[in-house]
Amino acid sequence: MLKRIDRKGAIVSCVLNIFIVFSCAEPEEAPLNLDPSVAVEIIDDDYGNHPRQVMDVYLPANRSSNSTKLFVWIHGGAWTDGDKSEFSRFKPWLEAELEDYAFVSLNYRLYNITTGSNRFPNQEEDVQAAITYIKSRLSAWDVSDDIVLAGGSAGGHLALLHAYKNNPNRTIKAAVAFFPPTDFPTFHGFNFITTALIEALIGGSPSSNPQGYAASSPTTHVRSSSVPTAFFHGTADNVVPIQQSYLLEEKLTANNVPFTKRYVQGAQHGFSESIYREMIAQTAEFLKVQVP
Repeated sequence: MLKRIDRKGAIVSCVLNIFIVFSCAEPEEAPLNLDPSVAVEIIDDDYGNHPRQVMDVYLPANRSSNSTKLFVWIHGGAWTDGDKSEFSRFKPWLEAELEDYAFVSLNYRLYNITTGSNRFPNQEEDVQAAITYIKSRLSAWDVSDDIVLAGGSAGGHLALLHAYKNNPNRTIKAAVAFFPPTDFPTFHGFNFITTALIEALIGGSPSSNPQGYAASSPTTHVRSSSVPTAFFHGTADNVVPIQQSYLLEEKLTANNVPFTKRYVQGAQHGFSESIYREMIAQTAEFLKVQVP
């Protein structure tokens, strides 16, 4: 049985043609009596007041706060585009490999190149707000506090940045990133498009704003206490160069942080279904050890 709660549409539908109507309540008024024996999808759950500050929550049947971990996905899109619906492609593959996990896919405020609104670190702050909200809902969702933070491209950058920089109590137990920007000072000069985007997003160049570039780079914040990390990249990536993952690997190695990786020869910014599924299986094996 599957229950679907649409927070924006205010419609809850269940299999077996059962329909229930809820009001559009504030996040704290969300129903607390979620039967843990029933799979539940909560769509467009608000974690803030901005229209982009929403998340989709996928809770499996027979979940338990003792054994059901949480996998949180952050979408890509160059910090200017994209949507949490991106997760729908990966969801069945992740569910097949991570049977003891619930899942969340979140949106965040997007930088507007035309108006200059929502400049970084708005995106970083939204991830912080989303994780704070998720922590407040763990009991109601009947899931544990073992959280894995993941994403692709810009989402991978945001996942790594939060896991390394804004995770003092290790709320996030591990990070997973697909072809992530990890070091803004070196990423800045990759090509003229990247240069223009990063200068607008962060403000200035690496020489004029070194503090801003360093603060926004995951590699800056890697320490010996950083969480275990899985990351994946194509050697021919023409959007985020493979060197970004090489730099991450160097930092993790120097600090003795557990990691697993895969570099796909000739692959660009994205992979085939078969490659993605192999990477997800590799991630699942890694998480069994690092987040038991």
